[in-house]
This record gives sequence, C-alpha cells and structure tokens, in this order.
Amino acid sequence: MKTRELLLLLALTATTGMQAQRIKGSDTVLPIAQQTAERFMILNPSARVTVTGGGTGVGISALLDQTTDIAMASRAIKFSEKMKVKAAGEDLAEVPIAYDALAVVVHPSNPVKQLTRQQLEDIFRGKITNWQQVGGDDRKIVVYSRETSSGTYEFFKESVLKNKNYMSSSLSMPATGAIIQSVSQTRGAIGYVGLAYVSPRIKTLAVSYDGQHYAAPTLENAINKTYPIVRPLYYYYNRKNASIVAPLLDFILSAAGQKIIKESGYIPVHKE
Repeated sequence: MKTRELLLLLALTATTGMQAQRIKGSDTVLPIAQQTAERFMILNPSARVTVTGGGTGVGISALLDQTTDIAMASRAIKFSEKMKVKAAGEDLAEVPIAYDALAVVVHPSNPVKQLTRQQLEDIFRGKITNWQQVGGDDRKIVVYSRETSSGTYEFFKESVLKNKNYMSSSLSMPATGAIIQSVSQTRGAIGYVGLAYVSPRIKTLAVSYDGQHYAAPTLENAINKTYPIVRPLYYYYNRKNASIVAPLLDFILSAAGQKIIKESGYIPVHKE
C-alpha cells in the first residue's frame, strides 16, 4: 500500500464522530460520488454521506443556500453564479475530481455510425432534420437534450454547438436516464450522455472535429485524447467548511478513490 493511502486509511480509522455530509448536483458525477461515498463510509463507519442528483445548477444553488456541503458539477461555475457567491460574501473552492467523455447516442437500429462536429451542430440546431441527409434512413430526426440547469447541457452547447443555441423544438429531459430511455424507444432519436451511462439499449456514434479523424467514445480514446468531447468534473465547496469535507475529498483524490473512478468508466485526474 502506498504511503498516501496508508496515511489516509489511518486517518479515517482514527476519526470518530465525523459530521454528516451532503453532496448534491450533477447527474453525470452522481455514480462516482455514490460509489466513492459508499467506500468512504466503509473505511470510516462513523461517517454519514448522502448523495443526490438534480443537475449542476441545482447543486451550486444548494451550496449557496447551504442545503448541501458539496456541489457536484459537470461544468465550471458560471460568471452569474460567481457574482451570487461574491454578493453572499462566500468563498467557494473548485476541485477537479475526474474527466468524462460525452457520448452522442442514437437508437440501435440507426445505420449511421459517425458524424462530424459540424453535422452535430446542424442537427441540434435544426438545420439537418432527416437522417437521410447524413447517410441514414429517410426518417425525421428527434433531438433529445438535457434541461438548461444541467452542466452536460452547457458543455455540449459550448463544445459541440460552439455556444450557439439549441433548436427550439428539442425535447428537454430532466435526467440522463430519461435521455437513455427516450432514445432507446425512438427510432429517429439522437441525444448525448456521459460515457459511464452507455448501455446496449442505445448506440454510440464516432465523432470527428476535423472531418477526417473519427473516434468512438471509449475510455481508452478519451484518455489518449483521440475522442474530442471530454470535460472535467468538479466538486465545489465553501472554504469555511474545508475541514469538514477534507477527509472525503482526500479519499476521492487518493489512488483508491481514483481507481473507483476509472473502474466506473470515468477518467482519473491522477495517473497511476
């Protein structure tokens, strides 16, 4: 066992009466937040950690309202949110805990295998409306997106749409699971989900940002940077509560915590 892990384990074992902690926010971060929290509580039976989703915006709002101790985020904090933090006289800390690849997904029966960034932009902005326009069947494209409070919604808009607006008729889903269910049941559907949520119920597409080199959304391609839609995932907390959240943050950034992250289909921030 490495020295850092041993010291962490000793520290957790020695800690008693640890204050209960609440984590809230991004549905993308939710799986690893739950798994690392569960492992953390096994290591330290006195700890109590609750984890709930709702979206990045919900998590940051909860942090400002002091109804959560840690906000999970799949995007960086917005300028408008920073202004609210400043107005409240608070000071938030940002901790990157992992990276995530965002997969573009369609119905399994869709014959299309790959799309360029420009084609994706045109689809999600309503300029391409039929799969036949990109080499598929003569079928209307049904666009599914996350709701505006989602960090995934914001990141896809920034990276793929180059900050242009989504088409007004796109169907907003409240959670990643809802996108998977909708896409799996709609033959003309397209949507986007975090890599860890990919399942046989949906089909992923290879993506190219230069129109020549296509890469499938896999953990290997995300790590070697051939797949282009990759983003950092964050924990935010109030600096005045640093001592409360430190043991949990130390664990998720430790070798043991980062191993959980990789095994869950995410990209560790610390290489082994």
